[in-house]
Amino acid sequence: MGVSTLITGIGELVTNDPDLGTRTDAAVVIDDGVIAWVGDAAAAPAADEAFDAQGRAVLPGFVDSHSHLVFAGDRALEFQARMAGESYAAGGIRTTVAATRAATDDRLAAGVARHVAEMHRQGTTTVEIKSGYGLTVDDEARSLRIAREFTDETTFLGAHVVPPEYADDPAAYVALVTGPMLEAAAPYARWIDVFCETGAFDEDQARTILRTGEAAGLKGRLHANQLGEGPGVQLAAELGLTAVDHCTYLTDDDVHALRDAGTVATLLPGVEFSTRHPYPDARRLLDAGVTVALASDCNPGSCYTSSLPFCIALAVREMGMTPGEAVWAATAGGAAALGRTDVGVVAPGKCADLLLLDAPTHVHLAYRPGVPLVARTWSA
Repeated sequence: MGVSTLITGIGELVTNDPDLGTRTDAAVVIDDGVIAWVGDAAAAPAADEAFDAQGRAVLPGFVDSHSHLVFAGDRALEFQARMAGESYAAGGIRTTVAATRAATDDRLAAGVARHVAEMHRQGTTTVEIKSGYGLTVDDEARSLRIAREFTDETTFLGAHVVPPEYADDPAAYVALVTGPMLEAAAPYARWIDVFCETGAFDEDQARTILRTGEAAGLKGRLHANQLGEGPGVQLAAELGLTAVDHCTYLTDDDVHALRDAGTVATLLPGVEFSTRHPYPDARRLLDAGVTVALASDCNPGSCYTSSLPFCIALAVREMGMTPGEAVWAATAGGAAALGRTDVGVVAPGKCADLLLLDAPTHVHLAYRPGVPLVARTWSA
């Protein structure tokens, strides 16, 4: 039996039940990794121990539904060049592929551990991790095997880019991804993903890869419409994917397709910060009734941040979201993008994944950007 804990003295409790679900004078009891009770502080039941939040805010732990943490190497010079005016293109991924292939398992695992700990200190209690920097059968399988040591939310992204050795025969690489690579990766993955973009994979290739992955038992998601308008978002809607990520360049038809399909639009504002591309228009999506998630896209090339608080601040400042909408998107929205109902919400029976802000309200996440406001986390 676990030890039950009563969290009291909460200045503001964000429950996401329903909507943002803020309440004051509330308390929470957690027991053996599960939320056992939520209600008015005056009616709180006894517990084995008590924690006094001292007027600070308690929120669901952040759910980061898009990251690329299994990698080696550094691309700081590429970032420096972009800041000097050079444009971002998908080709930089190949630099990380070479470094990742050369790295040992221990080095890759140490990197993932460091980044997951970094995320946890900033309030992330659930993280998705993709492969995609190996692009051989063995390297993709080992990337996912390592990622699975840290999370159950692992994604096979063999279709990240076509590696140099297949540059003259991309069809052969698609056959590899949908054949031996998928077979080796599937035991360690829950999801399959494709970078559907100019310079990566086209619509037909993406459809083939996703359908083959689905037949192997993997749920589909997609990188799409990051660098320009394209077919990816429509493809995600057509296939009924749980989520499609980036969504920077959208037509009205794309927005309507997302809404009608119930596909989550995962926005990654750290990418636009790091590449100087235009930010996605979250207000347009929200007003149309599309479910929006926020995620970090932590990776060594286009977005080397692990901070969802930073992404929340960007979403409020640059993407038309209110602080409450941004917090919801980084918690319940991220959970929706992973098809999860057990996290991202503070309600009885849900996972006891919570964070304590050193602030009286969730608004401070956008109001005080760059300040380390997460005082502690509880994680199931």
